[in-house]
Amino acid sequence: MTSTNGFNTRAVHAGQTPDPTTGAVIPPLYQTTTFAQDGIGQLRNGYEYGRGTNPTRDSLQAQLAALEGAEHAFSFSSGLAAEDALIRAALRPGDHIVLGNDAYGGTYRLINRVLADWGITNSAVDMSDLDAVENAVNSGKTRMVWVETPSNPMMKITDIAAIAAIAKKAGAMLVVDNTFATPYLQQPLSFGADVVVHSTTKYIGGHSDASGGAVILNDADLAEKVGFIQFAVGAVSAPMEAWLTTRGLKTLGVRMDRHSTNALAIAQWLQGREEVERVYYPGLADHPGHELAARQMRDFGGMISVSFKGGEQAARTVAESTELFTLAESLGGIESLMNYPSEMTHASVKGTELAVPENLVRLSVGIEDVEDLIADLEKAFTNL
Repeated sequence: MTSTNGFNTRAVHAGQTPDPTTGAVIPPLYQTTTFAQDGIGQLRNGYEYGRGTNPTRDSLQAQLAALEGAEHAFSFSSGLAAEDALIRAALRPGDHIVLGNDAYGGTYRLINRVLADWGITNSAVDMSDLDAVENAVNSGKTRMVWVETPSNPMMKITDIAAIAAIAKKAGAMLVVDNTFATPYLQQPLSFGADVVVHSTTKYIGGHSDASGGAVILNDADLAEKVGFIQFAVGAVSAPMEAWLTTRGLKTLGVRMDRHSTNALAIAQWLQGREEVERVYYPGLADHPGHELAARQMRDFGGMISVSFKGGEQAARTVAESTELFTLAESLGGIESLMNYPSEMTHASVKGTELAVPENLVRLSVGIEDVEDLIADLEKAFTNL
């Protein structure tokens, strides 16, 4: 297998050489914490202790790097663990981060409340406004620009190449959270991003059964620093989590095709409902980022946000009235999920400039039959 192979070929085969001992097509799960040494300091194939290295995690990391078109990938126990490791590897007290003003609440909490005590400062801006980004970036102090595209949950689309140019001019690195789009729909490194991060808990794992995160990059010096943090701090993905994530990643392409098809149909249905104030989905022609998303992404993904004319009560009613759409945190699984961000995923940013409208719900559209999903929503709407 080479880097010229197609995405789905790489997803199935990267890091997945059959077991040399038995010929097992699926590499075994190395559920072990330590490895026998052939002598003092004589490690067998470099394996010593599970926090440092594990063949199952190595396989996942090879897979992740191949799919983002990168040289290095590191797998962590959660998306936030990955983000924390990256920031501490790349920044120092006094450094400044510019991030989107509708970033994931957990990312903002990490940067604004946890790392602020370490001396990291931040500014939140509308990433779709390039002038605002350029004004927020302080040459010499801003060391990192943080982008989500599509953003969570307002589904804003950011021009990765344009932001990369702004960051480079200021001497800052561009980090793109590619969780919503996945490497199947979008490859930020090819547009000039320096680092990609993922919550692999979401679409990459795809089955709501394995938590994880990833940092993916090309820069060898920064990779060495991230790898050291991974080893020294130890927030690594456990062998079972890594094995399940690898299993899910192999079908990412076919799943994202179905997620995207279903989401577009539901977004178009929502547009025709009188109860709906606005539908936030980049696949719709009237979305302000539609043309950019069409250039930057293979398809438009499975995430939709929708605001209701009936305000907070209408949003809460719908969120609590569906059956196939399960009211739950998280996203990106094969099953459809409903989320009320203001009180759930983004509760930590209430009262800040990142606060989510109280009349908004977020849909993670699964791979079920779309007719059944629309019927489920239609039934919930009868309670309004």
